Amino acid sequence: MEDLESIIMELLVNAGSARSRALTALQQARKGDFEAAEQAMEESREFVKHAHKIQTQLIGMDEGTGKLPVNLITVHSQDHLMNAMVIQDLAGDMIELYRRIPLVK
Repeated sequence: MEDLESIIMELLVNAGSARSRALTALQQARKGDFEAAEQAMEESREFVKHAHKIQTQLIGMDEGTGKLPVNLITVHSQDHLMNAMVIQDLAGDMIELYRRIPLVK
């Protein structure tokens, strides 16, 4: 059970980091620093990729039979991953809009 908690926490940390990096990318784009924005988005995508691998591992461990207990931290980690992915999608679109609209100072 302790190993399962560690896996879930790793998922949570990676999803949270992905969310954070996507929001950082938006801040950079808002300043007009699109190189830094793209770097942060790439880092965000890497965190999501790692989190998704962990999620796939958990699904494999469960085998669709309810072998793994569902608790609040498990649900919370899945929620973080979903939110990170949505924020990535929106951040990508917003960064593109920042590229098209001149920076107002």
